[in-house]
Amino acid sequence: MKLATRINSFLSVYDNDLKNVFGEFKKLGLGYIDLNYPEHIEKFKAPEMKALIQENDLKLNGVALRFRSEFINGELGNSDPKISANALKLCKDAADYCREAGGKVVTIWLGFDGFDYSFQINYKKVWEQLRNAFTEIADYAPDLKISIEYKPFQPRAYAFIDSMGLTGMMLNDINRDNVGVTLDYCHMLMKHENPAFGADIFGSQGKLYGVHLNDGYGLNDDGLMIGSATPFKTLEFLYYVKKHNYDGVIYFDTFPIIEHAAKECEQNIRMITALNAMIDNVGLAYIQTIIDKNDAVEANKLMLQFLTSSN
Repeated sequence: MKLATRINSFLSVYDNDLKNVFGEFKKLGLGYIDLNYPEHIEKFKAPEMKALIQENDLKLNGVALRFRSEFINGELGNSDPKISANALKLCKDAADYCREAGGKVVTIWLGFDGFDYSFQINYKKVWEQLRNAFTEIADYAPDLKISIEYKPFQPRAYAFIDSMGLTGMMLNDINRDNVGVTLDYCHMLMKHENPAFGADIFGSQGKLYGVHLNDGYGLNDDGLMIGSATPFKTLEFLYYVKKHNYDGVIYFDTFPIIEHAAKECEQNIRMITALNAMIDNVGLAYIQTIIDKNDAVEANKLMLQFLTSSN
């Protein structure tokens, strides 16, 4: 498995120094890095970042856009043409940096493209504006994967791209081979989606470009350690990730605050290793035979078998 974890969870523990954080990632046995853009790159030109990552035996998966300040009333869909143009430029700049630093994926989460009140935005206009912007980004960087990460709400009361359904519609409208989706497990729980459903649909279409793994209770972006609140849902999600030969990075998007970041990451590694072993021990083909029965009792027996199976 290709594993990465959240840099911001480590910065406060390791002197807010990326060099120290990357060194700790190396000790933990992680293989990949995801950078927030422009948050994490301000002190490093792309060749410098590439060298720093390589010095720690890591690889750059990609960059994730982080919009601040002027974008709090919308990013690519902002009603002010100057602000939306700035958001588009930031995405293109991120693509250039990603490429030069050795990454392959540009993840775009539009946290502020949304609304809080009825009659606040022109839905069709914003939809077309987002579609056109994503199309332009995809055509600007055809060698990179452009991945849409959706979330139902937070920080806006309603996010514009809020679900697997709307994301699928947007992908269809964009109609570019290099645009796909990043599935954040907690975001899907917040939308009352079954994460495995999304992994199966997008994975089967070759559109699963990123996985953010965490856990929660569905009312908030809890960012708990993986498998801690919904272990069987996590197991089913990982089954479909594996079934569809997802070759991307699994990113621990968890939020250790009380817990020490390194110890929390170690536990995430232990858990995902154990869950992966459960799937292998039972076998993909056998799991599929149970699914094909469409029988709740048989599905529950399978859950027990996961717990009791061993090499």
